Amino acid sequence: MTIPPTPMDTVTLERRVAARPETVFGFLTDREKWLSWMGQDGSFAFEPGGSYRVTVTGRDVAAGRFITVDPYRRVVFSWGWESGPLPVPPGSSTVEITLEPTTEGTLLRMIHSGLPTTEACEAHAESWQHYVDRLAARAEGTDPGPDTWTRQPEG
Repeated sequence: MTIPPTPMDTVTLERRVAARPETVFGFLTDREKWLSWMGQDGSFAFEPGGSYRVTVTGRDVAAGRFITVDPYRRVVFSWGWESGPLPVPPGSSTVEITLEPTTEGTLLRMIHSGLPTTEACEAHAESWQHYVDRLAARAEGTDPGPDTWTRQPEG
C-alpha cells in the first residue's frame, strides 16, 4: 500500500507515549496539565466551540477554538498566532490530535493543516516535536524541566 505524500501545508507527527489514552487526553483537556507541557498562562474552554488563548513562550500568544473534544480519542482545534513569529492568524489552521491505544500505551498522531508557507510548516514541525516530547514526558510521569524556549516579555 502506498501512503500518499503529506500536503505542502501540513505537518504530521507520530509519537508513542508510555501512558494510557485517558492519561494523555487529560493533558489536552485540563488547563493546569496543558500548561505543564506548553505555555506560561492561558484560558481554555475545552468543549466544541470553546475558545482558548495561551501565552506559549512569554511573548508569543496562540489562539483558536476547539472543534472536537472526543474523550480519550481525539481533540481538534483551530490554531494561529495573535502575536508570534509567523504569519498564521488565529483560527487559520487546524490541529487534529488522535490517541490510539497500544499494548505499550498510546500512539499519538498530530496533523496540523492549513499552514500558509513552507517556512510555517518547518517552524511548526520543529515546535510541535518540542512540545509533544514535553507532553509525552508529563503523561509518562516525568518532568521535562523548564521549557528552554520560554522568553520573558521585553520592557
